[in-house]
Amino acid sequence: MAGLIIAPRARIFHGHDWVYATEVKKAFGDPQPGDVITLKDFRDRPLGSAIYNPLSQIVARRFSRRRQDLDLEFFTRRIQQAMAYRNTLPLDPALCRLVWSESDGIPGLIVERYGDHLVMQTLTLAMDQRKDLIRQALVDLLAPRSIILRNDSPIRRAEGLELEVSLFHGENPGAFPVTTNGLVFEIDLLDGQKTGLYLDQLQAHGELSRYAAGKRVLDCFANQGGFALACAKAGAAKVTAVEISASACESARANAARNQFDIEVVEHNVFDFLKEAPAEYDLIVLDPPSFTRNKKTLTDAMRGYKEIHLRSLKLLENGGILSTYCCSHHASRGMFLENIAEAANDAKKSLRLLATHTQRGDHPVMLNMPETEYLKGFTFEVVGTR
Repeated sequence: MAGLIIAPRARIFHGHDWVYATEVKKAFGDPQPGDVITLKDFRDRPLGSAIYNPLSQIVARRFSRRRQDLDLEFFTRRIQQAMAYRNTLPLDPALCRLVWSESDGIPGLIVERYGDHLVMQTLTLAMDQRKDLIRQALVDLLAPRSIILRNDSPIRRAEGLELEVSLFHGENPGAFPVTTNGLVFEIDLLDGQKTGLYLDQLQAHGELSRYAAGKRVLDCFANQGGFALACAKAGAAKVTAVEISASACESARANAARNQFDIEVVEHNVFDFLKEAPAEYDLIVLDPPSFTRNKKTLTDAMRGYKEIHLRSLKLLENGGILSTYCCSHHASRGMFLENIAEAANDAKKSLRLLATHTQRGDHPVMLNMPETEYLKGFTFEVVGTR
């Protein structure tokens, strides 16, 4: 089997599963893009099997510490293991992220389950080349009515792959309802935004809602209104949802009507809205899309987070609550907390930490792969001015 010899002091020797181009001492056996290769150290000792793509900065992604091929048996076994783990979690296994890339030992494969329908993404070249095998494993295990291929993530470009969205198996389910946290949402897996719901935040919706009773709530970057609806269900006095996307606003209004809640949905740029908004809110939620996908733009991203934190805190009086989230791995937990602290200092407010939030358990975090821990959230109470 062709492979790579890894240079000393590479991160793989500390347990990480990625190999960057700068960590390769030499290649042997003429590996081709998408191949399964063997990894060896500089003393010719095996380090495991990996997928290979010389077009990517991450030239190899280890998926096993022994010799292993990517065949139907492999995909069936790994997906079965992923399903078994989800069945141990306190969540609905029919509404969850069923497979999550490196966290489930299948680098670049994401599968989400919405009842009888699946959404699949192949974000690495090797997985894309084997998507028919993956489809067969999913059909054999779950007999889904449809599989939607949502390969519209920009991450694919780093692997030299085109973006596409298509029906991969069965018939297009169209728009259909799903129920979570006692709320009904309508999703459209083929033509809707993202891959349906933000499954990683469903737990946080419930966690935050316990503070919402009687509060005037502002949900910023609301998307389909997940936080807004959870707060309305918990008895919020008033709920305003702000979102720049017209289609997301339309979905949020439809979801509010479907659940018989009176929610004000505002189509607006959140930065501008916060600049002009009156100080009439008791609870503000900030759940923006990632402001950065790489280290190069991290400084600008932190400037953006600082701005929305500062503007939100200026709108909150003593006893007010700020719940804020960051979904970028590059902005660490410590960095994000420091950003909030700087904004609080500039706003002359003191904050008491009420709760911390993270991605739901169906997005498991691997100790050896810090990149698998990306979502961090904090809920604070304003306790005084100075």
